[in-house]
Amino acid sequence: MSAVTEVAANVTGKKVLITGGASGIGAASALLLASRGAKVIIADLSDEHGQQVVSQAEQAGNPILFKKVDVTSGDEVRALFAYAMQELGGLDVVVNNAGVDHLPKALHELSDDDFDRTININLKGVWHCMRAAIACMAPSGGGHVINLASVAGLRSSPGLSAYCASKHGVMGLTKTAALEYAKANIRFNAVCPSFIDTPMVRNTMETMDEASQKKLTHASPLRRLGTVEEVSAAIAWLASDESSFVNGHAFTLDGGMLA
Repeated sequence: MSAVTEVAANVTGKKVLITGGASGIGAASALLLASRGAKVIIADLSDEHGQQVVSQAEQAGNPILFKKVDVTSGDEVRALFAYAMQELGGLDVVVNNAGVDHLPKALHELSDDDFDRTININLKGVWHCMRAAIACMAPSGGGHVINLASVAGLRSSPGLSAYCASKHGVMGLTKTAALEYAKANIRFNAVCPSFIDTPMVRNTMETMDEASQKKLTHASPLRRLGTVEEVSAAIAWLASDESSFVNGHAFTLDGGMLA
């Protein structure tokens, strides 16, 4: 037998930018990709958490860079991508992970502030980053943009109307861009997790009674929350060349919830 010379989901040398990279899925993805030889920049609004991820990566011998950014600002996003192009010498993969949720409320009880904040970060922020990624990737032969959507972008989500609307919007942007920029060799895909064990989900669960927490935890047929490691492994595969014919796809990780 010949020796295996490459590992699955090989991302060695890939130049990767991850927004929302200071915690949860973004941090796990950054650490995994860096451990496999990718050159990674994370961006986030939290300096403190961003530096913690940088320190964790350095301790593992897989350095990554951090830059603070507010994805709702087009100017800050453009500056972030200029920084990434300068530091990495190009961009192969952009993971648009920055996002928020809101406390479960009936649609008519949701405040203007909650709705605007959710849409501005989850949808307009992704649009800002997609636009900047296209400007960087189109002149250099292409790339891959991976947007974090949700099962809430594929189905209804009672009590989370603004979040659901934002993630449906992300799916619309992803599918439209996948067709618009295929000739430029820029692929667009979305990752659609269900309930994952992240700080954001845990914070939401703290507002629930015990019965509601159990219902959320058992929402999938596997009767548990997903892990950030499971989602980051999927992102690593998408970031590799093994996913080269995947475009405009909703990559669902839901334990069978939508089956």
